[in-house]
Amino acid sequence: MSQSASKARTATATTRSGRSRIYRPAVPVLAVAVAALLTGCANFKRDSITVGSVPDDYRTTHPIVIAEKNEKIDLPVGAGDRGMTGSQRDTLLGFLDGYDKSAAPALTIAIPSGSANEIAATAAGRDFARLAIASGIGRNRIVMTTYQSVSAEASAPIRVAYVSVKAQTDKCGRWPEDLLQTSENKHYADFGCSYQNNLAAQMSNPADLLGPRKQTPIDAENRGNVIDAYRNREISDELLGNSEVDY
Repeated sequence: MSQSASKARTATATTRSGRSRIYRPAVPVLAVAVAALLTGCANFKRDSITVGSVPDDYRTTHPIVIAEKNEKIDLPVGAGDRGMTGSQRDTLLGFLDGYDKSAAPALTIAIPSGSANEIAATAAGRDFARLAIASGIGRNRIVMTTYQSVSAEASAPIRVAYVSVKAQTDKCGRWPEDLLQTSENKHYADFGCSYQNNLAAQMSNPADLLGPRKQTPIDAENRGNVIDAYRNREISDELLGNSEVDY
């Protein structure tokens, strides 16, 4: 082999060796860069989940729940009264209007003991029980009890109470922070509380929040009449009577 060929082969080997020395450290650098990018994505995802979990919805901060609630009313009784008065009757009937006869909870009538109106309250309490029975409450669901009055000279009221299942939410009026602190652009603590309370108070059947009711049977005759009117391109007399259009 000639000396020039040997030098060329040596130069080629040296060049390849130099390239390998140049490219070899590039692989760990590339791996570190990819790992850094993935770490940044992971941190971004974690931070987004953490920020997204902060409640900023009035339905989350003031949820409507279905729970038992103690419905009670205090009816004042004068020491000179003889039995139930007309105003007491009207007030008690309005209170008993929310009593669920299907659930039939116990109705407690607590009469004060040791008060100035103890005798009058005892007579009025019996009349309250008779009125509750006449309203459809079972006799065995009425509990007559007494409680000790705080003063023997004062006239204590008669307490009527029962437990019912209601849709309700927490009490309003929480102001833990200044309303001017809006740098985070989020709802203040009491935002939506009144709306949720009003919505819960309008629920006559709290079970409607849990799921739909069973559908009632269809009126086959009425459905047939509606379909016939639709096919004949007719307008029902009821629709015409309720329409505000004259033409």
